[in-house]
Amino acid sequence: MPLTKLQFRPGINREITSYSNEGGWYDCDKVRFTFGTPEKIGGWVRKNNGVYLGSARALHTFVSLNGSTFTGVGTHLKYYILSGEQYKDITPLRKTSTTDNIFSASDGSSTITVTDTAHGAVQNDFVTFASAASLGGNITAAVLNQEYQVSTVVSANAYTITAKNTSGATVTANSSDTGNGGTSTTAAYQVNVGLDTVVYNLGWGTDTWGRDTWDSDGTLGVTSTMRLWTHDNFGEDLIYNIRDGGIFYWDTSAKSSAFGRGVALTELGGADTGTPTIAKQVIVSDQDRHIIAFGCDPQTAVGTQDPLLIRFSSQGSANTWDALATNTAGDLTISSGSEIVCAVETRQQILVFTDVSLHAMQFLGPPFTFGINQISENTTIMGPNAAKAVDDVVFWMGVEDFYAYDGRVQKLPCSVRSYVFNDFNETQKDKAFAGLNSTFNEIWWFYPSSDATDCDRYVIFNYQEKVWYYGTLTRTAWLDRGINTYPMAAGTDHYLYNHEFGLDDGSTAPPSAISAHVESSQIDIGDGNNFVFLRRLLPDVTFDGSPSGSAPKATFTLKTRNSSGGNYLQSDASVVSQTAAASSTVVEQFTEQVYIRLRGRAFALKVESNTEETQWRLGSPRLDIRPDGRQ
Repeated sequence: MPLTKLQFRPGINREITSYSNEGGWYDCDKVRFTFGTPEKIGGWVRKNNGVYLGSARALHTFVSLNGSTFTGVGTHLKYYILSGEQYKDITPLRKTSTTDNIFSASDGSSTITVTDTAHGAVQNDFVTFASAASLGGNITAAVLNQEYQVSTVVSANAYTITAKNTSGATVTANSSDTGNGGTSTTAAYQVNVGLDTVVYNLGWGTDTWGRDTWDSDGTLGVTSTMRLWTHDNFGEDLIYNIRDGGIFYWDTSAKSSAFGRGVALTELGGADTGTPTIAKQVIVSDQDRHIIAFGCDPQTAVGTQDPLLIRFSSQGSANTWDALATNTAGDLTISSGSEIVCAVETRQQILVFTDVSLHAMQFLGPPFTFGINQISENTTIMGPNAAKAVDDVVFWMGVEDFYAYDGRVQKLPCSVRSYVFNDFNETQKDKAFAGLNSTFNEIWWFYPSSDATDCDRYVIFNYQEKVWYYGTLTRTAWLDRGINTYPMAAGTDHYLYNHEFGLDDGSTAPPSAISAHVESSQIDIGDGNNFVFLRRLLPDVTFDGSPSGSAPKATFTLKTRNSSGGNYLQSDASVVSQTAAASSTVVEQFTEQVYIRLRGRAFALKVESNTEETQWRLGSPRLDIRPDGRQ
């Protein structure tokens, strides 16, 4: 019988059954589709050997006038500038106090109690002490005069820290000392840390019946917002913002040498009295250099957040926010929805998402400066970081669907929609984020699966070839190439990674292999009326891209089944082992053919690799298929 060429439709389809998807691909991991054929994705390596504290949820790279490259890294604990190989802490301060004799220690304990009236700290906050004297014998001035993280909050006027030396090792007091530590000790408090997860408040009627006391302050469905940052460069400087928190400014030219901390916009010289102090997001308009604050406080009620208010500074100014006839500062209010979720800038306009609608904000020039109009209602978005612009097209993950806007809002036909949203931890949906991988024309959405508390999966839309595929990978933020040569992503291990670099997993030392696979839907002959006998496979795969001197290889697996509803797609391993027939053969480059012996009514092909320094792309394998009766 003539050989049968196996050719499959590009992309993964999980919206129909494996049997009805004959001629298509049904499952994959660490694989993309290029020119219609599957290939293993590129590897990743650590960008540097430094680690940051907290989970990074925001990345932004910019360049100063002297050519220095900086990357802003916002975590739930701090905000850093990555300069060269070093992370510089530019987390703003919220308060500095000077007090006498604030420390107390007990003999044999490393716990130090700090007494500071109305300190405002929460657990895990950071505070830096200066001008402190020794305490409790071993607790020297050098031990005290450094940055500490708050261990516990005792009261509004006291908290504890754990004594450490400059190397981070715990130090134990060898005598008791109360109310000491020197006079005029300075405590510089950084802005309160945020949550690394969405926490639902507890109270009567939440979770199990009567979990908390009657009339407690918990409210059904009310959440505590996790820490998210937005940021943009204002010329060579940086504007950055805590979601539903303060807006800050970091002056590159004035502070790049010492890497001083950012300051609140209200602390800039000449700042207007109506300068916003709180916002959900900040953007610097590329066309006209206005700083735009979304979901901020109004000029006449500073400190009271309006979640639907948009304000913009005067053109080219960071400290002029009061709207006057002599400047271009102003505001707009959205009338639809309950809050602004996010804003995304394109070449022509800024799209503003609320929880129920989509609006287009455009620069008009004087006297109105900006205008806004609603372009869609009943439109959802998964979270503040779930949208990404590609030129003038914006793609986003909604609740249960994917969308695009290119002048009109359209729902994207998605062949993996059910696979994604049926296994999605919606309680942590704010962690879902979109990333652009422009080299391969891909939008990546990372999201937490139903059993995960952080993003452990991704789904990709190739907007050039209009196909979908997915996989598993733990990442918390993503930044496309541009200023950086490679796409950059943040891992849950507190490292930054350059992606599409090499072929292996650089999170280990030495780098380890990336496990990649793609598996077809089942194929039958004559609608499955007859059994077939699979005798011979002629593989077609290229290892172009694998380094010279390596030994790249991929494994081709053929699997048979006797009915459309069982065996190798079952999750019960015993059922699979009882009924499935399979043959696996390692196929190295230049392998001409392999002989197999399989019988069944239908079969599927799986191609996979799990070796270092391996790159592969599948071609059109051929299979020797022979009829083998009806029973």
